[in-house]
Amino acid sequence: MERAWEASPASSMTRRLGRSAAELGLTGGRNGCPDIWELDDGDIAVIGRDLTGSFRHRLPAGVSIAEDERLVIIPRNMLIASKVDIPDA
Repeated sequence: MERAWEASPASSMTRRLGRSAAELGLTGGRNGCPDIWELDDGDIAVIGRDLTGSFRHRLPAGVSIAEDERLVIIPRNMLIASKVDIPDA
């Protein structure tokens, strides 16, 4: 069955949404920082901690994670900081 939407592996990251993890004080000088990026096709890439296994069996009704999908967690203040870069419509 074909999906209504499919992520493009050929997309490129064009701009960060919000502020970097370093600007938000979320790095602690370590590698592996959360981030939110707009892609050249308008889709959004989120870099966060993969907690798919922790959430897979306790998702709300009507929510599912396909085998090729991952549930990632990012800090709340990172998403709030990105609001200025996300259009209302």
